[in-house]
Amino acid sequence: MTNETKLRVPISRADHSQGSPDAPLILLEYGDYECSYCGKAYRVIRHLQQTLKNDLRFVFRNFPLASLHPNAMVAAQAAESAGLQGQFWEMHDILYRNQDSLDLDSLTNYATILDLDLTKFLEGMERSEVEEKIRQDIYGGARSGVNGTPNFFVNGSRFDDDWSYESLLSFLNDLRSQPSRKAPKKKAA
Repeated sequence: MTNETKLRVPISRADHSQGSPDAPLILLEYGDYECSYCGKAYRVIRHLQQTLKNDLRFVFRNFPLASLHPNAMVAAQAAESAGLQGQFWEMHDILYRNQDSLDLDSLTNYATILDLDLTKFLEGMERSEVEEKIRQDIYGGARSGVNGTPNFFVNGSRFDDDWSYESLLSFLNDLRSQPSRKAPKKKAA
């Protein structure tokens, strides 16, 4: 079930997203790569993407809880740096599959596995645009009432119910069957 809390920062080209921009269902997650609950949510989301296919657009925003997870920020920097080389989602997936190994040596190893330019990868982790992207994600989450992870928004409204696969799929299917609650279509420019 969604509540009255709305997403304060609209989805834009700066966001990492998978799926059709015209999908009737938009699931946005504020996540932390070192959060064990986010690791569980990662598997739920992948399953939902396989089930709902073109009806689901998934958007990920960084919300590293650095005070709880010492490697969360550097992992977010690694994902964003990989994104500068066109491999955000590949790094995102590796990070969630290896949550217990997010130190710099491991991150460098993952970059090697992805065949990234290591010099650019390490430099990218320190680039101001990477730091600013993460900062903007955190700021947008805070403005939208996010204070923990994972935190989900469905079609712009915060989702506060059980996010197990069955529960979330049931909610999304119900939402999909209600034409008035679908995501608005983009206006022509």
